[in-house]
Amino acid sequence: MIEFGSIINGKQVTSGEWIDIYNPYTKKQVGRVASLDTKTLDKVLTDTKNTKINLTRYERYDILNKIANALEERVDEVSKMITDETGLCLKDTRYEASRVSDVLRFSAMKALDDDSQVFPCDVSKNGKPRRIYTTRVPLGLISCITPFNHPMNQVVHKIAPAIATNNTVVLKPSEKTPLSAYYFAQLALDCGLPPNMLNVINGADVQATAEMMTIHPEITMVSFTGGSRVGKIIASKAGYKKLVLELGGSSALLVLEDADIEEAVEVTMSGTFKNSAQRCTAIRRILVHESIADAYAAKLTARVKALKYGDPYDAENDMGTVITEESAKEMEFRVQNAIDNGAVLLAGHKRDGALYAPTVLDHVQNAHEVVAKETFGPVAPIIRFKTLDEAIDIANDTPYGLSGGVVSNHWPSIQRVITELDTGTVNVNEAPSYRLEWTPFGGVKDSGLGYKEGVIETMKGYTYVKTYSLPWDIA
Repeated sequence: MIEFGSIINGKQVTSGEWIDIYNPYTKKQVGRVASLDTKTLDKVLTDTKNTKINLTRYERYDILNKIANALEERVDEVSKMITDETGLCLKDTRYEASRVSDVLRFSAMKALDDDSQVFPCDVSKNGKPRRIYTTRVPLGLISCITPFNHPMNQVVHKIAPAIATNNTVVLKPSEKTPLSAYYFAQLALDCGLPPNMLNVINGADVQATAEMMTIHPEITMVSFTGGSRVGKIIASKAGYKKLVLELGGSSALLVLEDADIEEAVEVTMSGTFKNSAQRCTAIRRILVHESIADAYAAKLTARVKALKYGDPYDAENDMGTVITEESAKEMEFRVQNAIDNGAVLLAGHKRDGALYAPTVLDHVQNAHEVVAKETFGPVAPIIRFKTLDEAIDIANDTPYGLSGGVVSNHWPSIQRVITELDTGTVNVNEAPSYRLEWTPFGGVKDSGLGYKEGVIETMKGYTYVKTYSLPWDIA
């Protein structure tokens, strides 16, 4: 069993109170993390704010690469730990460990970059013989709150850019899957991260802890990844702070009339069932032209029935559990509700505790709860359409606007989808979830404020631009 104290000022601190962590598949306790009260958190936030970090660009680069090297030497250990706390299969958790390394290395690379600018001032009749320069300055204390899915990668996406820009962070990971966050923070300290640059906490009173992580006056910025409902609460309470809210999604994949059906099925498989479909960018609605829908549905069903799922510790399995039995029951209810209202079950819809079989539904309507809400699990709902206008209307008929995809080789139709989908990302002949760790990523509507994450954009967001000018002879 893994045990971590609160990570405060470079040390693990215990209070006698603990939060227990259970594996969703075995239901056995796999670890625990210390719990602290809000009075202690208040002091942690103040002390972190008052800590000034002055690492050189090379020192930041070096620390980030050392952490990446250390993680790459511990892939099996990290993968098993993530499986312990999430119930995700080893195939998925090994992939997550690899993604974490990418985030660290991209952040290290960008830490060496200087994107300052120079503006000559003799370009106007109102100018002077001067030059204006820009430089980037760290914001200060960043409050980071992360969800249960991708419990290490979500964390590192917030922490690595902070290290790269000399910011301090207090992190509150999900109480369901906190072990990866503490493991990462301790490893970072072991690799030379200064004390108080990163502190990690959890509180038994989740609501009070999250509220303090939102409203505390010493916090300069709140970076939150999670559900849209909680994101809106944070936005309403944060006050005069910079906000990054990466929220839910209901990604649509549009399979147009000219699509290669084999390619469309391959894109669907890669975009739906990885991580037990517990990704904000996972395909939640598959919009298929009626002329090819029967053939597509048959091929997709065959592929889904061939998936191996079950024991997440079996290296041959393609899928483990979802995060809790309650989540699996909610999926089961929504799928059954869709069937009761006209949808046709083609595969799956079996539950055993937190284990829910990969499921295919056909003849789904966009009003069915299984797609109208963010069903955070392995369900592939097929919605048939007649015209591209109808498909775009259906795709946009959702509160969310994170990502989408289209399978087609007809450029005018592709161009329309790219232009007219109300999403932050549109991928062509690729799953809506596809990205690299340093490329811009973020959504609109209930999926976020339009602000982009990804290493480069996050580093920009964690800094402000300071300008200064100097006398300069005209050349």
